[in-house]
Amino acid sequence: MTALSVPAFWVEDNSDPYPSYDRLRAEGALLPHLLDDVPVTLVTRYDECAAVLTGADWGHGYSAGISPFRDTVAAIPGSFVRMDPPEHGRLRGLVNKAFTPRTVSEMVPLAQSVVDELVDAAMETGELDVLNGLAVPLAVAMIPGRLLGAPVSDGPLFRSWQLAIARGSDPDHLLSASDIETRGLAAREALGYFHQLIEQKRANPTDDLLSELIAVEESGDQLSSQEILGLCVLLLVAGMETSINLIGNGMLALLRNPAQLALLRARPELMASAIDEMLRYDAPTQFTIRVALTDTVVGDRQFRRGDGVVVLTASASRDDLVFDNAAELDITRYYGKHPARRHLGFSLGLHYCVGAPLARIEAEAAFRTLLDRAPDLTLATETVEYQPSLIHRGILSLPVRLS
Repeated sequence: MTALSVPAFWVEDNSDPYPSYDRLRAEGALLPHLLDDVPVTLVTRYDECAAVLTGADWGHGYSAGISPFRDTVAAIPGSFVRMDPPEHGRLRGLVNKAFTPRTVSEMVPLAQSVVDELVDAAMETGELDVLNGLAVPLAVAMIPGRLLGAPVSDGPLFRSWQLAIARGSDPDHLLSASDIETRGLAAREALGYFHQLIEQKRANPTDDLLSELIAVEESGDQLSSQEILGLCVLLLVAGMETSINLIGNGMLALLRNPAQLALLRARPELMASAIDEMLRYDAPTQFTIRVALTDTVVGDRQFRRGDGVVVLTASASRDDLVFDNAAELDITRYYGKHPARRHLGFSLGLHYCVGAPLARIEAEAAFRTLLDRAPDLTLATETVEYQPSLIHRGILSLPVRLS
């Protein structure tokens, strides 16, 4: 297998990966690549990405011992993010209880009250860091605060652990020794913290998902303490990272496309469509990995059991064979429509983002409130810096002027 000639990884410029994705799609839908000396296939186009994500022949392969990839969450016991059926379904079903339409709708007032308080304070100064002054504290209030029942005053701890573990999910050969050490330390500290929190909830249950999971464990429903720990860390990292970066990337996209911002302000009924378009246009998660669980075919390629693929979901969502004017932000793209082929911003299939409904609620509260309260909203910087991570796409800060 001949590897693609790309520097270190498939993206040349982390601040703007989309030209790299365009080039890869032009080369083909299924491209050979060496990932840390492991031969894998890059999946670049929509149809092939969707086939892998939804296909029963594809999974993660860790429990079967056939994955060619390093398990980036091996230090987090019980996490279902890398599990295959039937183990995945058992844990996923328990966590789904936190995201039913009823429970999610009950969290709308909390999200709005948090946003109102943060924006009220910012309006007094006329300035706001949308990422660190709005998206981060909102995510802390909703995930560790509401779902896990943890003190929101520990927000700086949660954010530091979340960033370190998320950064550490990139392939090891792209990480420094410090990144790897910090990832391990963050995982250990987070597990220790949540172990203590679980014991507190066990003694004094409260109205939150964590207390519910402990009750399930004590009822003998095949849920272990280690699995509860893993779920806590998963919700902390994946839940916070997705919503924070959706708000940051989405607001930046609107500010850089003033006609679209004006349209959304004039037609607030486009908000749901706009959030979907933000997820397509500049997704919080850029790729995922899968392993062939059995011999199978995707497109014109035969895969053998144990073959690994990197599913470039962010590239697929810019596929011009599927999306008209794919490189342009169009907040009307999904309005009043039910497209058979949707964006992959939340993935597809068994591992579709469990926290997607909550992320939408947080984003809508943030966008709607800012647009309503700050009619003269503008960027306060010419330079936007991104996290070094490749799998997670997020900016470090987003200062804006409110008036």
